[in-house]
Order: sequence, then C-alpha cells, then structure tokens
Amino acid sequence: MLKKKNVFVIIILIIVGIGIRLYYAHNTGSGQKESVRIGISLYKSDDTFISDLRKSIEEYAKEYERKNKIKIYLEVVDANDNQSTQNRQVERFIALGYDVLCVNPVDRTDTSGIINPAVSNKTPVVFFNRKPMEGDIKRSDNFYYIGSDPKESAVLEGSILLEAYKKDPKILDLNGDGVVNYVLLEGEPGHQDSIVRTEWSIKTLKDGGIPLNKIDGGIANWERTQSSALMEMWLLNYPEQIELVISNNDDMALGAIDAIERLSESRGIKLVGIDGVPAAIQAVNSGKLLGTVAVKKDEYAKAVIEIAVANARNRQIPKEIQERITDDRYYLVGQEILSSLSKDSLYSNN
Repeated sequence: MLKKKNVFVIIILIIVGIGIRLYYAHNTGSGQKESVRIGISLYKSDDTFISDLRKSIEEYAKEYERKNKIKIYLEVVDANDNQSTQNRQVERFIALGYDVLCVNPVDRTDTSGIINPAVSNKTPVVFFNRKPMEGDIKRSDNFYYIGSDPKESAVLEGSILLEAYKKDPKILDLNGDGVVNYVLLEGEPGHQDSIVRTEWSIKTLKDGGIPLNKIDGGIANWERTQSSALMEMWLLNYPEQIELVISNNDDMALGAIDAIERLSESRGIKLVGIDGVPAAIQAVNSGKLLGTVAVKKDEYAKAVIEIAVANARNRQIPKEIQERITDDRYYLVGQEILSSLSKDSLYSNN
C-alpha cells in the first residue's frame, strides 16, 4: 500500500514538474514571454489583398523568430465575411489563452463582439485593414490599428492620371473631344477605404484640371468577378464612350480588364487601381493597367508582428515603428506608385 502511495506521489510530482517547465518555457523570470501565441482572424481569406498580406505576415513572423530566438505560434482563421463567425473565433482565442489577437474586422462598425471580451480579459488586439470606429478602438490602451491612408491612396491614384494627362491629354481623352469620360468601380459600402478613395481620387483629378464626365459607376465589393460583370454591361450600354476606369482596388480593375478582353475592346481604355497585388503589378508591366498604388506589404507585415509581439511580451514597441504611430494607436503603412507611363505600351491595353 505504501509503495502504491509513493508511486502516486511521484507521478503527481512529475506532472507538476512538467507543468512548471512548460510555464517557464513560455515565460522568463521577468514575466516576458519566450513564446507568443497570436490568433489572427481574417474577414475573408480569398480576398486577394488579404491573402497576399497574410503571406507577408507569416513570412515576417518566421524572420522575427530567427532574429529574436523566440517562438511565434500563429493560428489564422477565416471569418468568411460573417461577423458572428468572427466573434466566435475571437472568443475561442481568448478562452484558449492566446497572448494577442490580430483582427481584420468583417464589419468595422460592429466590433463589440471583438472588443468586449478583449477588454474583459485584458487581451491586446491589433486591428488591421479595416479601422474600427474611434470610440471602440480607444476602449483599451492595448488596441492598435494598422492600415494604409485611404486619402493618400486616392491622391496617388489620381496623380498617376494627372501625370498621364500632362504628358499627353490623348492618353486619357481617346476621342479628343476635350473631356475624359470615365466609369468608377467602388468597393464595399460603408468601408472607410471605399468612401475616401472614391472622393479623393476624383477630387485630385478635378483639382488638377482634368475635364471629367462620369458615365456610370457601381459597387463591386472589391471583387474581380463582380467588376467584370459591371464593366461588360457598361461596355455594351455605352459603346465606344468609356475612356477611363477608376477603381478603388486592383482586383476590380483586373475584372474590368477581363471584360475588355472578353469583348475585344481595342480603343485603349485606361485603368488604374490600388493595392499593388502581384497580378496588378504584372498588368502594369504588360501595359494593360496604367498604374497602381502599391501598399508596402513588407512594412505592413512587420508592423503587425512587431506591435503584436511587443504587447504580448510587455515590451516597448521598436522605436522606428513607435515613431510612426499617431494618437498612440494608429500606424499608417507607406505606399508607392507603380506606373506604365514610361512604357511603349502606354497607348494600348494589349
């Protein structure tokens, strides 16, 4: 009986010892973690820009591990464009004790299902791509937002067209009547990027002195297939009238190109987009896309991981990132113009 009791005690001690070792493997004596678990929820994983950004985040996480000798566990889940699904994902991450969450909200105006449990459990959250309402994100000092400045995106997009028009008005004014006839492809209703990009891209052109005439416009929800269907309809409804396509993002611009090619439209309609996704960069290089505003995804990914890990480990955010943060919580990622203006294919989409 005594032997059995001793064996039981030994087993208990082994279990406790393993638990202590696992705890110290996760935490140093100073309370700073040697491993970090990050739960990432994407609004929709088949969004081209988000998918591309996810890869950059995963790559930088590995780079961070190598440089800092710390293990980063990433779990990436897809909300499938459903806010209720995302709320459950966040609740699960918190219940499992994840150190920090990175959330690309489905609905930026309804983030209470993310914010309430995070505040209650003092879980840091890095929001990205879709900015929560100001009152929501300020509910905790451990909430941050990372994204590009939509106004800057739009102004840069407009600058591509201004440069083309100044070089030769015929680049945009295909029929030479002194007015540029355009259609506008808008992203998701209510999304801050869609609203601001639409306003400031047109304002930049008007302020730059380009005479514009809007033929039509429509919402394509950032999607290539939806924009392709819209563009095909416009080409059929307004034969030989459209000279320019202004798109809130690259995927919709690429969808418009699909429709142009499908209908064998050969007048040289110009198109511009925003994001700098690989397919758009290829289209710029081939002359099918006049230009795109590329978000610096390596910088984006670095900011997400560095801010997330710093909060999880109770450390200072690196100085070069901290200096770019405004109002203690907003980090705006850099952007750059990619244009086919210097190419011989400028006057043709072929």
